[in-house]
Amino acid sequence: MTDMSESGGTSSSQPRKRTQKAVSKTAAKPPGRVAFPGISSRAYEHPADRAALVALRSVPGFDVLIKGMFGFFSERRLRMMFLASAVRVDEQQFPAVHAMFLDAAHILDIEKPPELYVSQDPLVNAWTLGLDHPFVVVSTGTLDLLDDEELRVVLGHELGHALSGHALYSSVLFALMRITGVGSFIPLGQLGLRAIITALKEWYRKAELSCDRAGLLVSQDPGAVTRVHMKMAGGARVEDMNLQAFLAQAEEYESTGDAREGVIRILNLMSSTHPFAVLRALEIKRWVESGDYERILAGTYPLRADDPRTSFVDEVKAAAASYKQSFDRSPDPLFKFLRDLGGGTVNLGNWMADQVRKMAGGSRPDDRSDDDNDRGGR
Repeated sequence: MTDMSESGGTSSSQPRKRTQKAVSKTAAKPPGRVAFPGISSRAYEHPADRAALVALRSVPGFDVLIKGMFGFFSERRLRMMFLASAVRVDEQQFPAVHAMFLDAAHILDIEKPPELYVSQDPLVNAWTLGLDHPFVVVSTGTLDLLDDEELRVVLGHELGHALSGHALYSSVLFALMRITGVGSFIPLGQLGLRAIITALKEWYRKAELSCDRAGLLVSQDPGAVTRVHMKMAGGARVEDMNLQAFLAQAEEYESTGDAREGVIRILNLMSSTHPFAVLRALEIKRWVESGDYERILAGTYPLRADDPRTSFVDEVKAAAASYKQSFDRSPDPLFKFLRDLGGGTVNLGNWMADQVRKMAGGSRPDDRSDDDNDRGGR
């Protein structure tokens, strides 16, 4: 989901007209862009996002339970609501956006793209909802604010949610957020709901980073991805902003102050479902610099045909390594203090990695490893 509501939202007073481009109904490969046949969502997913999904899906009956829970909120009712109150995008309605959406689906090799709706809303927002048949909604504020290449990023982002299977869990998250008041009438109900919502928010923030990468794979234009984040933070007047200064803001936010600011940074995120726009731009920059983006463009990426053979242990290890790396490299004064405190007595990075493994529930019997160094963390 691309969301600006938590930062106050942005609307544009000058709607942007889009021109229809000649694109076949079969969504032929866009000129100059690379398509990724059979690409797995694992190619772009943040390790913590991926491990969380693997862990959730490994619990017998979990998806059935969640689907049954969400059935209470009615996927059909949601779709019918947008069918009645929004505009379904196709070859006759918003045809240029429709063509762009088919292009994006082709690049990610999505044979049957979700339905796409445009909803009248001045706030810049887009989201993916549903269970077995997810659908995408884009606000008119998004269409008005973004140019074509930036909109392509957002469409790729939402298709990333669909390909990763995020729609099921995000639908439950946002439904729970709407009904949290109900829990206050039940002893400990509010506390239980808040714990679930907090955990889902932490996962969803990582899922947003995943789908920013999917948006980049679709647009194949890092500049367009960054402009989206700049507009999310400061509105349409990108000509009055500076990319390097924008990224410097993120680095300052991460490193400024002392341990007190570190606590404030954690508290700032607690109520948010999304990472902050400035920090998202920095995350994309780091992903590009890691070399993963170029490797995927060159054709080296995991295939969805291999997804059933994905090792639960490997995914948890990847998540643990990601958290450890983030902790060890973080310029946050709070993390620096904790590293100094742990120096000579305990490796806090490894400790955090072990906690991730433990929280993920350990390994299944068929995923056991002979690596003695990892046994204590499962």
